[in-house]
Amino acid sequence: MAVQRELDFTIDYGDPAVTGGLSVFSPDFDRAFSYMGDDLGMRWTDQATAFRLWAPTASEAQVALYAEAEGGEARLYPMQRGVAGTWFVEVRGDLKGLYYTYRVKVGNAWNEAADPYAKAVGINGDRGAILDLNETNPERWSERMSPFSAAVDAVIYELHVRDLSSHPNSGIVHRGQFLGVCEAGVRGPEGILSGLDHIGSLGVTHVQFLPLADYSTLSVDEKNPEQQYNWGYDPKNYNVPEGSYASNPYDPACRIREMKQMVQTLHDRGLRVIMDVVYNHVYDGYRIHFTKLVPGYYFRYRADGTLSDGAFCGNEVASERFMVRKYIVESVLHWAKEYKVDGFRFDLMGLIDVETMLEIRRRLDEIDPSILVIGEGWHMDCGLPDEERSSQRNVGRLQRIGLFNDHLRNAVKGSHYERLEHGFVDGGLHLEQAVRAGVAGAIWYSDSLQTFAMEPDQCVNYVECHDNYTLWDKLEATNGFQEPDIDAMHRLASGIVMTSQGIAFIQAGQEFMRTKNGVENSYNSLDPINRLDWERCAERQADVDYMRRLIALRRSHPAFRLRTAEAIRRHLVFEESPEGCVAFTLREHAGGDPSRHLYVAYHARKTAAELELPPIGEWKPLFAEGSVRCEGNRLILSGLGMAVLEITD
Repeated sequence: MAVQRELDFTIDYGDPAVTGGLSVFSPDFDRAFSYMGDDLGMRWTDQATAFRLWAPTASEAQVALYAEAEGGEARLYPMQRGVAGTWFVEVRGDLKGLYYTYRVKVGNAWNEAADPYAKAVGINGDRGAILDLNETNPERWSERMSPFSAAVDAVIYELHVRDLSSHPNSGIVHRGQFLGVCEAGVRGPEGILSGLDHIGSLGVTHVQFLPLADYSTLSVDEKNPEQQYNWGYDPKNYNVPEGSYASNPYDPACRIREMKQMVQTLHDRGLRVIMDVVYNHVYDGYRIHFTKLVPGYYFRYRADGTLSDGAFCGNEVASERFMVRKYIVESVLHWAKEYKVDGFRFDLMGLIDVETMLEIRRRLDEIDPSILVIGEGWHMDCGLPDEERSSQRNVGRLQRIGLFNDHLRNAVKGSHYERLEHGFVDGGLHLEQAVRAGVAGAIWYSDSLQTFAMEPDQCVNYVECHDNYTLWDKLEATNGFQEPDIDAMHRLASGIVMTSQGIAFIQAGQEFMRTKNGVENSYNSLDPINRLDWERCAERQADVDYMRRLIALRRSHPAFRLRTAEAIRRHLVFEESPEGCVAFTLREHAGGDPSRHLYVAYHARKTAAELELPPIGEWKPLFAEGSVRCEGNRLILSGLGMAVLEITD
């Protein structure tokens, strides 16, 4: 069956006779053609190179070898049909330095495509590259970092590779590149710490990078990357680093070596690396290699034959199909093993089926159980049954997988869908209970206080990320540019994140109140919008120091990082507080805390507030923002801010 789209080629779903009468859309297709081997893709030695391709609907298959990444004539090698829909050929001789594609005949059409399992590619990713991955290891390429203590101990710093260094006054030489992240001893305006040294000084534990895997040339042409910008949520080659971040994208080994060097440099600083991965959709469901090699298999379709589009990106990957699940799991394992990545953030995780996420968690545990797995658990309309989506509604099945807490985000700063909606920190009404739910790590705390999580490691608390307005821009949009208290509102919002149960998350630049000049969706805005503004950082060193102190407070007090829901219910007590305030205590050395009791108050009103302190000892200030006075068992707060008090033994 052939279907003509508005494309430069025809999609032919193949002759059912080739597959024993089975349609590629049939569940029986999976049962007939589930390949269990671990040798898909290319395997090089200096004596011969083996290629194995999964393409059960093809009647013929070939490997095409090229001398260059673009252009030139191909040497074609017929492949032999193997088991479970695979094709195989071994080409004798040392092929290192060559490039390859697959050619398959599906129905009456010949399609040529890159190998989905390619671990290296040429410029712009249209051909796989044949090389020895062992030769891409940088100097001092070490073993994995020792296991991390607990997911709730993480303080995650979200960063785009290019944003860190693209400002002209960043002081970084390798702007926009993996190597730019590696540069130490760099100073920005007025001699401030910049780049890697700045990140290291904050006290964060993990750096989460926006997509590092190769993405579409339609987003960024690797030949001229400075002419375009993109976050990278347009996947093309899932197992290869993006070439626009390499110092030489024409050299297939360069991007691999330099990404590994970046990981090694961060590990040397005690910083762990989280990859933002995008297995829910691809850049183009018709032009991607998957569709050219096995048309109809890798994506979900509506009843009318069109691509399902729960991702709002034109397609959604059918993670529930056997060979798609196998591909996703093996891709994640490749990054964890070959690049020693310490965590994964799954874009639109709600579009991925639960069984796939559980298999990822299980297989990563075999490497290191402390590898973080987090994701966007939005319950979106898609081709999966409700109960199979990896969303907040099904969190009971997603043990040890963290989901972003949009409930706290919206409560603190107002919904990002409503530009003028106020949140708790800027005077929004009746939001105290929603803030309390976030403080409790979104667990079932009581019948009247619950959100979605079963355990605190399933909750990622945040108030800004790369999506939508920055916190600063949202507060400005809601309150006006002349509002004098935006700084205090911003600090309070960050304080809530750092003193709540669960996993703490901030966006790069949040520490100096990052602005994107009011751009709400900057996915393809150029560097002047997206780059970290080191001049603003220099001007706001007091705010940077505030974030450092917040992170130090969290990391030095395990009471803010309780590891079980039962411990939270036992030690966390919400105290009486007036409208516009939230107060709570963490009692009896919660989590082994050095303080016997901690008292935390968030004050989100410009007028003064008076709170009654629990009469269980002598309270002393530990951390305060704004005017704070203790008079006996009374706490008086003047102006917006957060206060933390303690009782020691």
